[in-house]
Amino acid sequence: MRIEPAGPERWDDVATILGLSTPLGCFCLYYRQSSGDYNRTPGPQRTALMRELVASQPPPGLLAYAGSEVIGWCGFGPRTSMERLVRSRTIPRVDDLPVWSIVCFVVRVGYRRRGVARALLAGVIDYARQAGAAGLEAYPIEPDGRRVNTTDAYVGTLGMFERAGFRKVLLTDATSARLPRWLVRLDF
Repeated sequence: MRIEPAGPERWDDVATILGLSTPLGCFCLYYRQSSGDYNRTPGPQRTALMRELVASQPPPGLLAYAGSEVIGWCGFGPRTSMERLVRSRTIPRVDDLPVWSIVCFVVRVGYRRRGVARALLAGVIDYARQAGAAGLEAYPIEPDGRRVNTTDAYVGTLGMFERAGFRKVLLTDATSARLPRWLVRLDF
């Protein structure tokens, strides 16, 4: 498995893993736009917005590959660029450090439970550190030992982040599938 930045030369792979050709595709814009803007932006404009993000620095995510096949995605970016987080009442800003936020994981069917998300997380840690980020934040669920549907665990699990060196900062008021979400931090 190899991990690569989602730059313009990998646009086709971004579109494939996020399902941008389907009406139900994930455009990885949910956190990047305000609620109102997200709800008013039709699919073709969402695709255009993601294409712009893929051409920017830092890229909006990293891709995981098995050979030449794209098998995973991890979306991230500076917290200040995540409009929904900037305005969030349920996931508060805890300080003024210019941290980056990890907001989602997508792993292709057939590759789940094989360490793809862990490899993507390690890749984001390395990438953000080398890019000079002050640290990383994430907002994973705490499944409390239960097996969780992959759709509900798109934000990652608390245990995965703790094993990667993140520390719990606070229990947020946010949930996913009625499971609590923590704000976790890894300072560089």
